[in-house]
Amino acid sequence: MRELFDAWYTNKCKYHTSAQVSNERKRDMGEKISLSISERTVHGKKVRNLRADGITPGVVYGHGMEPMPIQADAGEVRRVVLQAGKHTPVHLTGAKRRIALIKDIEFDATKHGVVRHVSFHAVKADEPVHTEVPIHLLGVGESEAEKAGFVVLQAVDKAEIRALPADLPEALEVDITKLAGVGDRVTLGDIKLPHGVELVEHDTGRHDDDEEEEKPSITDLVVANVYEPAALEAANEAAAGESTDEEQVTVEGEETEESAETKES
Repeated sequence: MRELFDAWYTNKCKYHTSAQVSNERKRDMGEKISLSISERTVHGKKVRNLRADGITPGVVYGHGMEPMPIQADAGEVRRVVLQAGKHTPVHLTGAKRRIALIKDIEFDATKHGVVRHVSFHAVKADEPVHTEVPIHLLGVGESEAEKAGFVVLQAVDKAEIRALPADLPEALEVDITKLAGVGDRVTLGDIKLPHGVELVEHDTGRHDDDEEEEKPSITDLVVANVYEPAALEAANEAAAGESTDEEQVTVEGEETEESAETKES
């Protein structure tokens, strides 16, 4: 319950931005996303000259292949990053024809939207891949719970999935419009998975002798809960109080040490 009220407000603001970006990508996904690349022979500090010429350096790596330094037009790299994100396959053409996922993006801290370096992970079209995708709540502000003045707080904002590269979704979506009162919740099991997509179940490492005991499933993981606003505010105030107490304990300890040092001198 720590800082739940702040988390709710942050999620509420973040939802509109993430949903807007997702819609932009969906409009662009009617056709496959391609990027023309060439092998890069410039390394180290010399790559600054590439960037000055409007070229973005990068690398392609994957199972069974040596990492390959690449380069591509900076404008095209930015377009692909915006369209594909980290969950949509990119068809690399030119030096090597490969299907890859964007694994890492380094942005320029001083120039908005400028990509300094991009890393691709090569995958095979006929082999499933594991990746994390965001979870979006559908119907924010439209549930009976929210209309009654309660708060819907998202507890989990991403999930690990397994699918073929062509079947990877940009995000998973779960409907919250049926939430009505405090204690109501939606879980990963309430998400309608797209065709060919499955949730990844991890082994907890616990192997109890009692086989009759029902073991928790990944589908039981709670994605969003309904809370009373007053309860969230109280939890937030309590958390703030605990933080203040910890600071006071630290300060008191420091003062004691200082006093001891004064006595010793």
